[in-house]
Amino acid sequence: MRLLKVATCNLNQWAMDFDCNLNNIKESITQAKQAGAVIRLGPELEITGYGCEDHFLELDTINHGWECLKEILVGDWTDGILCSIGMPVIKGSERYNCQILCFNRKIIMIRPKMWLANDGNYRELRWFTAWKHKDQLVDFQLPSEIAEAVLQQSVPFGYGYLRFLDTAVAAEVCEELFTPIPPHAELALNGVEVFMNASGSHHQLRKLDVRLRAFIGATHTRGGVYMYSNQQGCDGGRLYYDGCSCVVVNGEVVAQGSQFSLRDIEVVTAQVDLDAVASLRGSISSFQEQASYKNTISSVLVPYKLCQPFNMQMSLSSPLKINYHSPEEEIAFGPGCWLWDYLRRSGASGFLLPLSGGADSSSVAAIVGCMCQLVVKEIENGDEQVKADAIRIGNYTDGQFPTDSKEFAKRIFYTVFMGSENSSKDTKKRAKDLADEIGSWHLDVSIDGVVSALLTLFQTLTGKRPRYKVDGGSNIENLGLQNIQARIRMVLAFMLASLLPWVHNKPGFYLVLGSSNVDEGLRGYLTKYDCSSADINPIGSISKQDLRAFLRWAAVHLGYSSLAEIEAAPPTAELEPIRSNYSQLDEVDMGMTYEELSVYGRLRKIFRCGPVSMFKNLCYRWGSRLSPLEVADKVKHFFKYYSINRHKMTVMTPSYHAEVFHCKSGTSNHNCNLKKTGIPVSLCRAIHLRITGSICVSFSTMQDGPISLARSMNL
Repeated sequence: MRLLKVATCNLNQWAMDFDCNLNNIKESITQAKQAGAVIRLGPELEITGYGCEDHFLELDTINHGWECLKEILVGDWTDGILCSIGMPVIKGSERYNCQILCFNRKIIMIRPKMWLANDGNYRELRWFTAWKHKDQLVDFQLPSEIAEAVLQQSVPFGYGYLRFLDTAVAAEVCEELFTPIPPHAELALNGVEVFMNASGSHHQLRKLDVRLRAFIGATHTRGGVYMYSNQQGCDGGRLYYDGCSCVVVNGEVVAQGSQFSLRDIEVVTAQVDLDAVASLRGSISSFQEQASYKNTISSVLVPYKLCQPFNMQMSLSSPLKINYHSPEEEIAFGPGCWLWDYLRRSGASGFLLPLSGGADSSSVAAIVGCMCQLVVKEIENGDEQVKADAIRIGNYTDGQFPTDSKEFAKRIFYTVFMGSENSSKDTKKRAKDLADEIGSWHLDVSIDGVVSALLTLFQTLTGKRPRYKVDGGSNIENLGLQNIQARIRMVLAFMLASLLPWVHNKPGFYLVLGSSNVDEGLRGYLTKYDCSSADINPIGSISKQDLRAFLRWAAVHLGYSSLAEIEAAPPTAELEPIRSNYSQLDEVDMGMTYEELSVYGRLRKIFRCGPVSMFKNLCYRWGSRLSPLEVADKVKHFFKYYSINRHKMTVMTPSYHAEVFHCKSGTSNHNCNLKKTGIPVSLCRAIHLRITGSICVSFSTMQDGPISLARSMNL
């Protein structure tokens, strides 16, 4: 047997926080060595943090990275352990995203990333160049200070692997795993047994399975030990890196770290037998045949043994049942951890939330409550960093610290019900009940006086006083009266967030939380600069359907039973007067259901459908209950409001990224181009449908003939 102990880790690395990042790296190496590991893998760009964006273009960022690496190399951190450390490197005039492979106080090789992530939320080609010379390793002259410190002038740079005396090890960086021909395929044929994947992968609902299937597939048919390391936490943007570092052996997960955690450092270790890898490969005839005429990849010899022989005192890591969170758990824990990182790094003393008693704001409140529960639980588990942050944020003194989530929420969470004459007693009660269950400092405020003052001012200026539609007013008057209420709430929320800490003799300020969901943002069903305008929004890319499922789950698993009643209530903005024969409902106002909105959003972004493609898809999906004419009307209705409300997206609150079809994650080219023409959007849509091509051919067999169908679509 060739026994090998490996360690990978989740690290909460903050962009440009070199001291903190360096300390996390050192501590993870220390824990790996204490566990007996001889290989330690860290996340992608762990020295600088992954989310530095245009700071990667600064020479200071590169130089500070080398300074941190120097501090690691001159100490005993790499003695007896192979460390893969991520940082940016400039070679010549190009900047590369690199893994620095260090061992025994030397740099053994620098491995630049060959395939850069450049879709979705990733823009690596803006900052880095892909390494294109796969056929050779070249010499890289180390910076003079590094060369003097480690007594080493140059190192191999490029695509290759390390040949130890008893095994071979290689790096595969994040996106490279997901390419059509990933490097690990040919590396395995060259005898590489251990693959190290350093990643900066963000959370997305239902995404973990895709990631783990890739690790399993990488070693299931070709054998190998696949190590995966990821950042965990928010480093300053919309993304939450969701950890889940793991070790996979021959297609089976033998070690798995947490996906959501408040811990800054989590080291995951596994004891593996490399002879099991060799045995599997030897049993696969096709592997043997392909290995016999492989393309030879450059390598670096390291005259050292990593493995240990058979030892009864050492136990092997066994296959595990993979731990997957349900989407409801992901909504609770992902945004909850994201909020905690924002809170502790912003200098704020807590959060303020306008709590209406509706599904969206109640979801945000429940997520903050979950965050408070996670903080108390982590303190109970002995995490001193979480404890120190909680003491500082909660303004504890005399050695006190949070022991109860409701007591902690009382210190760091304000909720405000901003009622008006249009608010119902039911929503007011729901808001109060939920606030009591969470433990927030709850306020009940009436905004009628402010609304009346503004209307009086308007009447003085114009001589007219607007009326609601149910009272005989026009649509313009009705909308204007609703907007006044909504915008007053935004102004009041920010005022309270600034001054309430002062009123209660607390330091700092409170971050205002927004509560608009992705469906409303996509359609533009929100008032610009209302309570959707906030500092941050933990649900801004989560659909209403998922939020309702989360509310049902949270009512049971978080202990907030009032959420069940909130979820069952029909969604309403409560901005119009309630009458015996009229009650305002969101889906009626929008002219579409939230379920339909979720479908439109996925087709538009995930399946890249324009109006015609969406129409065709929905004719098949909804054809059993809707005619093509009805489908066409629904598609046109959606794209009309999607188009005319794009201006609202320019000021949307930064929100947690949880879905690919986030309302701000890109607009189609035809929409952007048509904006520049000065043509009315409705006419642009008709033009777009006309030039895209006739839909009549594809649907000529439907009940509506080609001519009538073309007329219905304004072709």
